[in-house]
Amino acid sequence: MHLNPYGADAVLLAVNLVNQPATSTVELAERCEQNGVENRLVREREVTEADLAAVRVALDEWLAVVDASDELTRVELVNAMLAKYTEHPRLTNHAGDGWHMHYRPDHVPVGRLVATLISTGTALHLAGRGITRLGRCCTDGCDNVYADLSRGGRQRYCSPACSNRDAVRRHRARTM
Repeated sequence: MHLNPYGADAVLLAVNLVNQPATSTVELAERCEQNGVENRLVREREVTEADLAAVRVALDEWLAVVDASDELTRVELVNAMLAKYTEHPRLTNHAGDGWHMHYRPDHVPVGRLVATLISTGTALHLAGRGITRLGRCCTDGCDNVYADLSRGGRQRYCSPACSNRDAVRRHRARTM
């Protein structure tokens, strides 16, 4: 039995789609497949303009979670997403590859599927890793978001490149 098909992949998909928004239905489908989020389910459905718009709405809601100023606000925003996009959990073996939990009906449009995955994955990520494990890059001029999957929970940058850029800036500031 698979315990959590929603985990880190869903949160990383949200990060990917926020930092580099999908501009077409084809790109949204490709990005879902590249990020390993229920690929087969996305591949079996036609991604429509309505799905692309629905994902953009869900990502705007998700960004409010990332930017929440305190833990209680973050929790309230995640709970609002869960209330909007999920349903009671149930066991399913829809793909024939093992029993696992779903938090949505089997037959929903791709936009709702992605929104459910992101909201559930984010809730599991924050509950399992820590409520502060989402953020924006600390490098001046970079507005990208990150999901902290590190062991110590101290990620501050969206990428190694931004981390290095900020280290060089700090070094130069000290030596001047």
